Amino acid sequence: MNLGAGSGSQAEQTARIMVEFEKELLANPCDLVVVVGDVTSTMACTIVAKKLNTSVAHVEGGIRSFDMTMPEEINRIATDALADYFFTTSTVANENLKKTGVRDEQIFFVGNTMIDSLLSHLTNIREPAVWKENNLHPKSFFVLTLHRPSNVDDPQKFASLITTLNQQCGEPLIFPVHPRTQKNLKNVTGLKNIITCDPLSYLEFIYLLKNAKAVITDSGGVQEETTVLGIPCITLRNNTERPETITQGTNEMVGDDTKKLITSIQNVKEGKWKEGTIPELWDGRTAERIVKSLISLSIA
Repeated sequence: MNLGAGSGSQAEQTARIMVEFEKELLANPCDLVVVVGDVTSTMACTIVAKKLNTSVAHVEGGIRSFDMTMPEEINRIATDALADYFFTTSTVANENLKKTGVRDEQIFFVGNTMIDSLLSHLTNIREPAVWKENNLHPKSFFVLTLHRPSNVDDPQKFASLITTLNQQCGEPLIFPVHPRTQKNLKNVTGLKNIITCDPLSYLEFIYLLKNAKAVITDSGGVQEETTVLGIPCITLRNNTERPETITQGTNEMVGDDTKKLITSIQNVKEGKWKEGTIPELWDGRTAERIVKSLISLSIA
């Protein structure tokens, strides 16, 4: 079913999701509701299911940034407080859950469903128009994604960040522009190295990631994808809900520290970036393990 939030305040959007999902569950009762990730519909559907005395399993349970200014963190905490079963991406997530009183028998360490999607689609990725239009070649460009309010909503901070990236990368920086970024980007001039394009499809974006010299981002998912692809990732955030991408993968967090950002870009250009490893069970078979776990619970 389509639970798109549409327009209106966040509270209004959440209420609409809850009303529609309640109708769905009343019309089609079930033994278990499986919710995924940390979006508002994840939390809203969890609340509805529990009010109707339906068990809930949370895929990506236990993930934490410990940053309460992030809407996603609120969604994660609320969902995990109500869920009955947890399918986790890492041992760190397992420990986060145990610290809140979740029992071992409720936790199933299965891996990362996002990596299932990534690995299953690698043979289908396709060259975006920006590739030929700018005569790009593998490992000769950077990719940039920005969408978090802390990076894009303050015009002066955003302009300073974009100007620094333009000066330091020294090579094409491909920037699929998120809608919330468009307005402030128009006010920044002299960006000779930054090549903007409309948002890309998943298959086009993965094509760019796979062939990039490095990625500069504030996205959580991109941290995971670059780790599996072995691509250097510079994260413009002060915290991450995916610490394994730093401790094991190719990700480094620089926050809003310009000196760290410049040093990181220089390390990439000089070939000094760390070689990461792929976290445990990020092997493309997470969905299989989830199904087997559900069957073992006799609720599939």
